Amino acid sequence: MNGWILAATVVLAGGLGAALWGVAGGPLRRRVVAQNLSTAVACPGLLLLSQGYSRPSYVDLALLLAILGPVGTLVFARPLADELAGDPPRAWGLTWAAAGLGAVVVLVLCAATGPSRAMVKLLVVGALLIGGNVIASRALSGGFQAVRLG
Repeated sequence: MNGWILAATVVLAGGLGAALWGVAGGPLRRRVVAQNLSTAVACPGLLLLSQGYSRPSYVDLALLLAILGPVGTLVFARPLADELAGDPPRAWGLTWAAAGLGAVVVLVLCAATGPSRAMVKLLVVGALLIGGNVIASRALSGGFQAVRLG
């Protein structure tokens, strides 16, 4: 086991454990935030595993997850908008922590890979991951007028 795989294990165990706890029960607002958190943690975990196992195909999985994860959260936010309006999620601290984790992982991996097409792909994954999760969190908290009005 090298340092990349150890870091991926820590990220996945900690983040997905917290997401599983959030999804397992409690109010609706906690469950939808936990669903969004699972994507925000699994994507950096895949990037770290990609470096640890020297498998560039894992970066493609992370790219797909960075695109589809926030979209899935927005799909859930639309039909649940009325229920979330009364008690909207307040997870900005968690959102920025997950975004910070994604940014740190992407920057460290960019430094490890050096200038190449792989680094550009990592930067794209990082931008999609951070931007998508911030937008999804804002939509869940009722920050977009279109989500509230339908």
